[in-house]
Order: sequence, then structure tokens, then C-alpha cells
Amino acid sequence: MRAKRTAPGAALAAGALAVTGLAFAPTAAAVTPQSATISASCGVFGGGTATLTATQSGTSATITLTSSAITAPVAVAQDSIASTLTMARAGGGSVVFSGTKNPAMKTGDSVSVGPLPGTVASGDKLDAGGGSLKMVIFGVTVNCTANGPQSPGPFVFD
Repeated sequence: MRAKRTAPGAALAAGALAVTGLAFAPTAAAVTPQSATISASCGVFGGGTATLTATQSGTSATITLTSSAITAPVAVAQDSIASTLTMARAGGGSVVFSGTKNPAMKTGDSVSVGPLPGTVASGDKLDAGGGSLKMVIFGVTVNCTANGPQSPGPFVFD
């Protein structure tokens, strides 16, 4: 009799674990490509190739920018750079990703900002070409502009 009671209990427990596993499973990346490169100029602060990495969860998306060609003009603490990345939307308009996420950097270190959050719509095609990056570091504004479209192409969000 005891075996009969534990079988339904075990089945319920297994089902509950399966549902819990689905609830906590990581979501698939809905944006393609997940990474792209762009050539940018930041005036006296440098310029060159930067890598953009995108993630998406529903209408929330993040972009992280890293570049060994663009360097920190001064030592900065973690999460102290106010960054605004404006990306051009295919068909017109733009989407802004902004925040104060960055690792600590010493003077001359490669620049890395993000993940910067933004809101996207299904079907959005965003390109850093035609957009800009503004970073405010201790009151000093660094403006970067793209020298052309990103490669291999725009980020396409589901």
C-alpha cells in the first residue's frame, strides 16, 4: 500500500521540478547577431574598432561596448561613467541605451561600458552606424561617432 502512495507523490514532485526548471531556465538569445563590430572616432580620446554585444529578453535589451582602441582618459571607478548609446533604427528613428555600468579602469585601459539597458520592439533593426556614444567621465564629455555601419550587420530583435 505504501508503494502506491509514493508513486503518485513522486510523479507530482517530478512534475513540479520540471515546471520549476522551465521557470528558471535561461532564455534563449532572441537578438541576432549577438555581437558586432564598428569603427568609431572619439576625437582626442582615440578611435578605432569597438565590439558591441547585445542581449534581449522580451522588450528589454542591453548593449555592452568594449574597445581596446578607445582608452580611458583618466582612472575611473566601477559604475561611474554615465553612458548614452544611441542606435539608428532601420526605417527611421533611434533607440537609446543608457546607464552607469562599467568596470573600474586605470588611465589608458581599454574602454568598456555596459550592459546599458534599453527598450526594443519586435522586428527592430538597430545599427550603431548613424548613432553615437556619449560618455560623461568626471564631468568630461566624450562623444564618439561611428565611421560607418556595424559588421556583420544590424542587430535584429525578435
